[in-house]
Amino acid sequence: MSKMFDNATILITGGTGSWGQELTRQLLAKYAPREIRIYSRGEMKQVDMRLKFNNPKLKFIIGDVRDKQRLLTSCRGVDYVFHMAALKHVPVCEENPEEAILTNIIGTENVVFACIENNVKKMIDVSTDKAVDPLNLYGVTKACGEKITIAANQKATNTVFSCVRGGNVMGSRGSIIPLFRKQLATTNVLTVTDERMTRFIFSLQDAIGLVLKSAEDSVGGEIFVMKMPSSTVMDIVTCMKEELGNSKTRTDMIGIRYGEKLDEVLVSKHEGMDRIVDDGDFYIILPFLDIEKSRKHYASKKVISIGEFNSRNTKVLNKEEVRKLLKKNGFLDPIVKEKVPEVYFN
Repeated sequence: MSKMFDNATILITGGTGSWGQELTRQLLAKYAPREIRIYSRGEMKQVDMRLKFNNPKLKFIIGDVRDKQRLLTSCRGVDYVFHMAALKHVPVCEENPEEAILTNIIGTENVVFACIENNVKKMIDVSTDKAVDPLNLYGVTKACGEKITIAANQKATNTVFSCVRGGNVMGSRGSIIPLFRKQLATTNVLTVTDERMTRFIFSLQDAIGLVLKSAEDSVGGEIFVMKMPSSTVMDIVTCMKEELGNSKTRTDMIGIRYGEKLDEVLVSKHEGMDRIVDDGDFYIILPFLDIEKSRKHYASKKVISIGEFNSRNTKVLNKEEVRKLLKKNGFLDPIVKEKVPEVYFN
C-alpha cells in the first residue's frame, strides 16, 4: 500500500459529513498522517465528531468555502485537500439558486485558489453523477465545479487537480436507504417516486477507498469514475419490507420529482466517446483541455469508447445480492420504532 499520506497534513472541506467522516477514519486506519483538518460550518457537528474520534491528529476549523480568506489561512502547510463541501439537496438548491452557486461554484473556485496560493500538492474534488447531463441546479453547479477544478491544471501551479465521481452510496445523508428505515420506524409507509428507477448501490467504505486510490493515482486533469453496481429501487424496497416491515407495511407511489432521473449516469455518451481509459476500479475520463502532464502520462495508455455508463447498463444486482449487501452494511438491523409526533391545529 502507498504511504502517500504518511506524515502529511490533509484538509477536508465538509469534513463532518458522512463522506468526510469515513475518509477521516480510513486515513487514520491506513496511513500515519501528521494532521487532518476538518473544515466545515457546523459547530455541533464538529463537537460530535471530535468526541466520536477523540484523536489529537484532528484539528477542527469553523469555516465556509465561500470565505476565501479563511480558506487561505486554513490551507497553510497543507499537503492534500479533499473538497467535499456542497449544498446537495436537490429541492433546496432549486429553491435557493444563489446560495447553491455561492457554495458549489464560487466555493470550489475559492478552494482552488487557496490550494494554488499555498502550493498544495493535490486537490481532489469529490463530484457526483448529478453533474452528468445535469437536470437540476445541483447538478449544474457540480458540473461547473468539475470544470473549474480541471481547468486549474492550466494555471502556473505545481498543484495537481483532479475529480472523482460517484453515484448513490448507501447510508449517506439524504439517500433513500436511511429514509426508508426512518419511514418504517414511523409511518410504516415507504414512498417511491417511480417503480422503474435504478440507482447505483455501493458501500460508503468502498467509495472512500476509491477516493483515496484516485488521489494516489492522479496526475492532473482526470475525472475518475467509480465502477459501481446498481439495483432497482423496487428490489431495495422489497428487501427492506421483507426484513423490517410487517403485514401493515405499504408502498405509496408518489410520482417523480423535478430534477430526478429514472437512471443515474456516471459517464455521458459524449464523455464516453474516445476519451476513456479503463483502469480496473475506475473509468478515467481524459480532459478535453490540453493539459500537458495528463497528455504525457496517458500517451501510452489504451483509449476506448464506452458510450454512456449508467445504472441500467452497469452490473445490476439481483434481489438476493441487494439483500446481502444491505445486511453486510447493517441496513437490515432491527430498528427502534419512533412515536410519530402529534400535530395540533388551532
